[in-house]
Amino acid sequence: MIALKSLTIALDVMGGDKGPLITIPAAVLAVKNIPELHLILCGDVNIINAELSKHQCAQHPQLTIFPTTEIVAMDDKPIVALRNKKNSSMRKSLDLVHENKAQACVSAGNTGALFSMAHFVLKTLVGVERPALISSLPTHDENKHVFMLDLGANVFCDSNVLYQFAVMGSVMAEQVDGIKSPRIALLNMGEEEMKGSDHIKQTAAKLAQNSDINYIGFVEGNDIFTNKADVIVCDGFVGNVALKTCEGVARLVYQKMNTVLSRNLFTRIVGRLLSSTLKKLFKPLNPDQYNGASLIGLRGIVVKSHGDASSKAFYMAILEAIKEIERQVPEKIKDKLENGFACGRK
Repeated sequence: MIALKSLTIALDVMGGDKGPLITIPAAVLAVKNIPELHLILCGDVNIINAELSKHQCAQHPQLTIFPTTEIVAMDDKPIVALRNKKNSSMRKSLDLVHENKAQACVSAGNTGALFSMAHFVLKTLVGVERPALISSLPTHDENKHVFMLDLGANVFCDSNVLYQFAVMGSVMAEQVDGIKSPRIALLNMGEEEMKGSDHIKQTAAKLAQNSDINYIGFVEGNDIFTNKADVIVCDGFVGNVALKTCEGVARLVYQKMNTVLSRNLFTRIVGRLLSSTLKKLFKPLNPDQYNGASLIGLRGIVVKSHGDASSKAFYMAILEAIKEIERQVPEKIKDKLENGFACGRK
């Protein structure tokens, strides 16, 4: 029997492109930096022990191994994983949250499978039709960031679901970042009221009618990083495309800069002289710092790491889970919804 410690998180150790090669170093770093943290490592015992031994942490008091025999592959269909992989590292990490043996789950595994399993195991809060993936992104102001949802959990959303996303995003910004009355915006193809699809316009009308939500209107894709809003709401198709495009552009700029600075002796010298400045410039754009999209709207905390995340990035996802535990994000969302926010009633 696993006794719940003051801060306990279940890790899907086998999930992601590289599994334990990434998740175990991140777990070791987390327990070394956070003395009150207890991690439950769900996965293959032999593989986990071998990786822990490499880091001289085979018998670490803050680490517990929960043996599992199955792995959810990155190309597994969600319904197949849900039905046939009940002893997988992903499923067991969610079960531990459901059984109150862990306060959160962190996984870098198959997004669709994680969404389906989490929805099935943890269930949604009353007033929430669908959970959503939310993450923070950098802005022009280096001291601030913007929350964006949905980032891929729901391909299409009607106005009721988008309204619920706005409520949940508002709570996230308020609780995690301490923003009083967060600015909520809808991502659209223009700022004018007449633009956009019917369900976007309907969502805007519902948000505008609720004086308890600080709705500021539409924003376009080029305003995601301008600090115009604290929370940007869209459906999962638009959000995922926008996110992946932004990450691709950031990598392109970084690669182009490296190419230019390594072109000849002069540019290499300039590159070395500017290295510290360039590191400061690109540090806020590093996707690793923003790794850890939360699946909010559930009766438990689930954080999704990028499948190809580095160990440092997976460590950041663990830190995100800790923030949500400390701020009691699901409970705060539940309170908002119960007070009449779910369908624009107040």
